[in-house]
Amino acid sequence: MQSSLDRRPRQQGLHAAIIMDGNGRWASARGLPRGAGHRAGVKTIQRVAEVAPDLGIGTLTLYAFSSDNWRRPAEEVGGLMRLLRAYLRGETERLARTGTRLSVIGRRDRLPAGIPEAIARAEAATAAGDRLHLRIAVDYSSRDAILAAAARLGPEGLSREGLSGALGADGDVDLLIRTGGEKRLSDFLLWEAAYAELHFTDRMWPDFGTADLATAIADFSARDRRFGGLNVAAVPEAA
Repeated sequence: MQSSLDRRPRQQGLHAAIIMDGNGRWASARGLPRGAGHRAGVKTIQRVAEVAPDLGIGTLTLYAFSSDNWRRPAEEVGGLMRLLRAYLRGETERLARTGTRLSVIGRRDRLPAGIPEAIARAEAATAAGDRLHLRIAVDYSSRDAILAAAARLGPEGLSREGLSGALGADGDVDLLIRTGGEKRLSDFLLWEAAYAELHFTDRMWPDFGTADLATAIADFSARDRRFGGLNVAAVPEAA
């Protein structure tokens, strides 16, 4: 179930989305358990969310746990859920203080007991934040979200605007970043990222820093976004 808080007006600035990949490989390369990589990844979330508004980002959507991730070993899934619970408990006050509004997108009915309530409390406590809208995707599948939204609207209600609203989309994604060297979308924000600029980096998520985010923004800013049209400056004037 999507949060009703996601239907508020979009923040000013870019909408950046990040597939936070490489935690497990980062840990394995250091002879550490995969859980150590996930814990390091949480620190990266804190670091990136802090600097994002200064780089022109108004909305930041992070892919934390996909619906397919339930297939991972129970020990790893349990550790990820404990990290989510700890993040909500430990970060909510700081997010509210720094003007960051937190929303969680994805299903909540399959999360461990107590986590949906913790999410709701964190969303309520940060609802007034206007510096950054931080959206975290948990038990999220874009295809499932699109199907569920279409079913709720019915054939008579289907439209681009209606479906975007039913999805709780915070505007279109401008820039989609994937860390860890892979080059695929993995069922993440397929509707919202229809015209997103894509930026892939080999940097593992725990090592992703301010300079990496700035590089991605600079790369995005240098691109010519035409949305299916033509660059007006490149079109010759009629004789």
